[in-house]
Amino acid sequence: MSNTQLFDLEGKVIVITGSTGTLAGSVARYLCSQGARIMFLGRSQQKLEDAIEKCRASTPRGDCIGSIGDVLDRSTLERARNRALEKWGKIDALINGAGGNMSGATITPDKDFADLDYDAFQKVVELNLNGSVLPSLVFAPSIVEAGNGTIINFTSAAAPQAITRVVGYSAAKSAVENFTRWLAVDLARSTSGRVRVNAVMPGFFIGEQNRRLLTNEDGSLTDRGDRIVANTPFGRFGNADELHGAVHYLLADASKFVTGTVLAVDGGFSAFSGV
Repeated sequence: MSNTQLFDLEGKVIVITGSTGTLAGSVARYLCSQGARIMFLGRSQQKLEDAIEKCRASTPRGDCIGSIGDVLDRSTLERARNRALEKWGKIDALINGAGGNMSGATITPDKDFADLDYDAFQKVVELNLNGSVLPSLVFAPSIVEAGNGTIINFTSAAAPQAITRVVGYSAAKSAVENFTRWLAVDLARSTSGRVRVNAVMPGFFIGEQNRRLLTNEDGSLTDRGDRIVANTPFGRFGNADELHGAVHYLLADASKFVTGTVLAVDGGFSAFSGV
């Protein structure tokens, strides 16, 4: 196999949840530019239309469509799956990029654990964990049927170590890591290694959800933003396009003997003790 073939994504059909957001959206546009056929999944019709328009503007010859899909609503996911199969005849990969946090599941500096909003905690766990499990349940059979395929989950630098305040998000993403390994083993054994499951672990990237937490209105860093950058050996936040190579590798034949891994894209954050 040539070096070109090792990284060839031409014609692969990839479904991406959360692709109306910053990171998964950037990944979706990039993969489309590499010749993959991309289905954007999101809950908002307007955001989907905006994402598709942006994708087609950046990759005029790209093949991308949008479909309403709630990662916690099986019927909408099944409709999206059927639409992808009707249009392209197969599904090669699923990227579980949907997720997020909410204020009630976060411990603010003026509160402690006893103030945690348990309902919010449950919702964050449901969105991040169940929102990776349910799409995998719906799309995995089609990926298996296609012959060779991949599932990629998004975890977080908040998963392998304790990061203050984000108790719900940390717990959920830790569970996503474990689910990644469990599903990787299960599908490796049932498909003789034809279907692989891995995760990417983004470090700290600024998106709409965390912008106010990490930056002030004038663009300067908050105290928390300063601490994160100080504990990132690269000395900065990540840029969305810096996830592209990691995802590309995990989708391509270059990683065909790689499964059950969590690939950190974090500027060294997870390797540094802060001392």
